[in-house]
Amino acid sequence: MPESLNIVDLITQASLLVQIVMALLLLASLLSWVIIFRMSARLGTAKNFDQQFETWFWSGEDLAKLYQGIQGSPDRQGLEQIFYVGFSEYLRMHKKRQPKDDIIDGVERKLRVGLGRQQQLLESGLTTLASIGSVAPYIGLFGTVWGIMNAFLGLSQTEQATLASVAPGIAEALIATAMGLFAAIPAVLAYNHFTAKSSRIYDSRALFCDEMTGMLQRETSVQAPIIKETQVNAGQVTGL
Repeated sequence: MPESLNIVDLITQASLLVQIVMALLLLASLLSWVIIFRMSARLGTAKNFDQQFETWFWSGEDLAKLYQGIQGSPDRQGLEQIFYVGFSEYLRMHKKRQPKDDIIDGVERKLRVGLGRQQQLLESGLTTLASIGSVAPYIGLFGTVWGIMNAFLGLSQTEQATLASVAPGIAEALIATAMGLFAAIPAVLAYNHFTAKSSRIYDSRALFCDEMTGMLQRETSVQAPIIKETQVNAGQVTGL
């Protein structure tokens, strides 16, 4: 019986192209895991921050005071930033004494823009995970095909074809396919998980935007402004 095949020896003795394929798949696997850990932390933090802000928002505190409380924060994110953008547009248009419908339309546009930008930040890395999950198996398959082709070409040059002579070449080729699956499976599972989680966060934020629009629509029906014009200068409202 021949000695058992050593995976490390098979990799080091593989052809240059197969080794390049394996190296690419290893890098893709490492990259996907880095993205997985980062997205897991980012989505968890975003959900917690949104829950904290919603608790603050629905505590009954005046919207103007809420706005002033987050105005000086340089690290606004999630619902906090969406609220800030929408309410700033409300104040800007209210100061210009725009019609009620124009004010609400302007606020809705700003809320949609803020929601879209926050979602882009939240989903950063999903495209890379999708690419790794879809491409890695084919890269591994390419390395396998190339390795098997070389194995059979070498076999054709021997006088006596035996399983022992062709097994190492086929084994080293199949390692490429295994590495492709090793890189692709976690990436696909993570992509599906994070897509569903980010969609739930998006739906929650979109619902908040609708509720905030309704609140501001009721406020515009009141003659007295939400916040005195002397409390918010033009430089704090514009430039968003």
